[in-house]
Amino acid sequence: MALLQTERLRISALGLGDADFILRLVNDPDWLRFIGDRGVHDIDSACRYLREGPLAMYDRHGFGLYRVDRRSDGVAIGMCGLLLRPTLPHADIGYALLPEHRGQGYAREAARAVLEYGNTVLGLQPIAAITALDNTRSISLLQQLGLQHRGEIRLGAEDEVLGWFVQA
Repeated sequence: MALLQTERLRISALGLGDADFILRLVNDPDWLRFIGDRGVHDIDSACRYLREGPLAMYDRHGFGLYRVDRRSDGVAIGMCGLLLRPTLPHADIGYALLPEHRGQGYAREAARAVLEYGNTVLGLQPIAAITALDNTRSISLLQQLGLQHRGEIRLGAEDEVLGWFVQA
């Protein structure tokens, strides 16, 4: 069942049946470069990632990362959603698309819908974002969505420095 729909996309909760899709997405070279290795290397670890990540967040907060499908054919193209991290002062938006679906405006379309949902339905204001300092595509998208660069941040003392963006 779709949580959100846009002109071209359907955004819905992830489930354990998405393990194959998750295995492929989180092992994409750009995911590994810009988001990091989540230790998902087989179907069992993909199910663990789903249980401990998105599914746990749905249970705790009523939202999380969602599967993004193309409406025209139902193909899963990526993830987009909201996260609550203990070291950040605001909920933050996250997104990732499989390589063959990038550059077509899907990330922008999904992120706009998720931001609107977060602001109006969930009452989350402002919503923030973090991204690797060299992820120029993500930085550009965040700026197109109206998030403003507010400096740099670390999720933990030993973690890399990330760009910090917040809704105006």
